[in-house]
Amino acid sequence: ARVEDAIEVERVEPEAQFYTVVSGDTLGGIAKQFYGNAGKYPVIFEANQPMLTDPNKIYPGQKIRIPLD
Repeated sequence: ARVEDAIEVERVEPEAQFYTVVSGDTLGGIAKQFYGNAGKYPVIFEANQPMLTDPNKIYPGQKIRIPLD
């Protein structure tokens, strides 16, 4: 086996990314940024409960989990 193949096999993808909310963000906007589809915001909302209690209430500085699509 080539060294490049071994490196490829060893790499483990993370289960999720994290994103820090900035002023003006919405879950829809974040979903569009990560998934290309603002309508997927419930995926992010569900992954961040119970921290998030309302999809319309996110605050700058919150670190939210972005599940892999």
